[in-house]
Amino acid sequence: MSIVDVQDLTVDLMAPHGVVRAVDGVSFHIDRGETVTIIGESGSGKSTTAMALLRLLPDDLAVLGGTATIDGKDVVGTRKHITALRGRTVALIPQDPMTALNPIATIERQMVEAIRLSHPELGKRDASARALELLRQVHLSVPERRLKSYPHQLSGGMLQRVLIAMAMSAEADLIVADEPTSALDVTVQAGILDLLLEIQEETGAAMLLITHDLGVARLMSDRIHVMKAGSFVESGPVEQVVDAPQHAYTRQLLAAIPALGAWQDPEATPEPVALPVAGAAEPAHRPRLLTTKGDVA
Repeated sequence: MSIVDVQDLTVDLMAPHGVVRAVDGVSFHIDRGETVTIIGESGSGKSTTAMALLRLLPDDLAVLGGTATIDGKDVVGTRKHITALRGRTVALIPQDPMTALNPIATIERQMVEAIRLSHPELGKRDASARALELLRQVHLSVPERRLKSYPHQLSGGMLQRVLIAMAMSAEADLIVADEPTSALDVTVQAGILDLLLEIQEETGAAMLLITHDLGVARLMSDRIHVMKAGSFVESGPVEQVVDAPQHAYTRQLLAAIPALGAWQDPEATPEPVALPVAGAAEPAHRPRLLTTKGDVA
């Protein structure tokens, strides 16, 4: 049985100039232990799809259609199930770690609150001990000190590890990771992705990954859905979509990935450059230089 099953999901947003169809009839499923990625450029509707599943879009600004279930429970037709699912069956790793946490509460206070949401039987002391254990599991340095810190005292990579630890505290069957590395530098990104893979291997949780990075999608995914203007234009196993894309938009996304140039040995002797000889004839075609005004010099 799939942990997520979505059929013909639509999301209409109430904008000042009228109604905008942000998600237009998408369908997908996520099996237990599987990672499914929705990839596309900014504004394609991928994050809106995830927020609609979690019912984090305001009812007065977003109208949902179609059907969607998480762990067999309807999350589109009614709100009565989603509160019991969030923080227990499904956990969210939000996009921007710098703004996702309360700036005036310590890491310990916020983690204890999250832990007691999914484990109400724990007292504050036991929940604090669990928070410390989770920070060790996500390989955060000096976790005892980090617990007493405020969010502004930690780097983006540290905050992302805190958010992953909070998601782990739910022991959820589904993790929704919304651009989990977009606000981080490249070296920190690698560590976060390794951590997500490690957690998934240990817990067997399914994952819905939202990203615009095909490199991340290739590393993390079992299946990929390529989204453009609110619709899926291509779907399939990761090897098929990345290595043999069928849609022109997917090929454009792949073409946008920077390519490394040819390797040059830094110790190699550079080839001599011919310098002009005084009195020699000028080449027939001189390079044309543009002035600051755009005229040809």
